[in-house]
Amino acid sequence: MICHIVALVGLIGNGIGFLVAPLIVWLIKKEDHPFIDEQGKEAVNFQITMFIAGFVSVILILVLIGIFLLFLVLLAMIIFPIIAAVKANDGEHYRYPFALRFIK
Repeated sequence: MICHIVALVGLIGNGIGFLVAPLIVWLIKKEDHPFIDEQGKEAVNFQITMFIAGFVSVILILVLIGIFLLFLVLLAMIIFPIIAAVKANDGEHYRYPFALRFIK
């Protein structure tokens, strides 16, 4: 659950914290339990995907569609980690929608 929540804290904090914070927590805690390892990978994969989507959205601001896409990315970065944290807290396996699987 903590991997999902630190992404939100990192989003509020500095520019890249949303990506680095879950990665650090996952790297430290992944050996503790297979569930933590799985959910940590999910959180990191989602944040990497959102980083790429945000980068593309910023580039697309030049053609005006990027503003809308950037809003959707930010909304997803707030809503989906909250859902994931609640599910993980209940012991349910959660897979982020739209997340590319960089770490397997």
